[in-house]
Amino acid sequence: MTITVVRSGMLSSIQDLGRYGYQKYGVIVSGAMDTYSLRIGNLIVGNQEGEAGLEITLLGPTLVFEKDTLIAITGGDLSPEIEGKQVPLWRPVLVKKGSVLRFGKIKSGCRAYLTIAGGFAIPKLLHSKSTYLRAGLGGYEGRALKAGDRIETNSMTSYSSNLFNKLKNKYTSQPFITTSWYVDFQKFITFNEYTVRVLTGSHFSMCSTNSKLNFYTEKFTVSPQSDRMGYRLSGPELKLDEQVELLSEAVTVGTIQLPPDGHPIILLADRQTTGGYPKIAHVISVDLSLVAQMKPGGGICFQEITLKEAEALFIEREQWIGELEKFLKMKMN
Repeated sequence: MTITVVRSGMLSSIQDLGRYGYQKYGVIVSGAMDTYSLRIGNLIVGNQEGEAGLEITLLGPTLVFEKDTLIAITGGDLSPEIEGKQVPLWRPVLVKKGSVLRFGKIKSGCRAYLTIAGGFAIPKLLHSKSTYLRAGLGGYEGRALKAGDRIETNSMTSYSSNLFNKLKNKYTSQPFITTSWYVDFQKFITFNEYTVRVLTGSHFSMCSTNSKLNFYTEKFTVSPQSDRMGYRLSGPELKLDEQVELLSEAVTVGTIQLPPDGHPIILLADRQTTGGYPKIAHVISVDLSLVAQMKPGGGICFQEITLKEAEALFIEREQWIGELEKFLKMKMN
């Protein structure tokens, strides 16, 4: 099956869960910014949760489906429509042949994820389909989608086929068919919160007393200069007791660095492999999707929790994912 891109949108790229195992060679992880939305979207259409999907940022593309296709749209609500009719999120949707999918006004979040039953027929590079835009690696020709692109899809899994046939049996005159059931995404991600939980970093003690207090009590703003590499924050200027030269160390997704200008940076999907700025905190895993859905200009506050609390939250969230997968497979049988 082929999907044709009529309009590209602001930034639409193929992403999976990332390219792991190659940071020692200087190859970044990349992957989806909001991994929960991608994972759940894949499970909804019967894919493995790590299959690649289309990450859509702020202004969505216009796509034409050349055959009947089973899709799901998760993440932020960018007002998707098919032939002028609103497409419900977080549930399977059978799109009819020749239908056109468009995106409109942002209602919540800033990134949507389009998953396709069977996944995109994109070759893997270093065991991943993810696009690393700066280096032109992976994805669809190593770049964001543009008008005229034609993307092939793989054959559906047995779970996908079962669900596809169930929906097809309900054929109507409408351009798409969906289910009455949906995923309660609020168990996994919220779009209206701005409090992000963090672990204190190894260099936090180097900050001045006022800076330590301000980091946890003041509000920061996501800068327009933010991107997939990192979110730059404006707000109270944070300072060290004294300037120090640090050796570059490994960084990870969610690491919060403090550059010399005093404005923190949250490292995200396209982060570098090492960094020499002080690491003052780390966003906990379960709140990374919340950060990924924040728009430029959005407010953000930090709340310290313990490693034990962060681990418990992570385990609970993964248990929810496991329960969701069982529920969805039951619905597809």
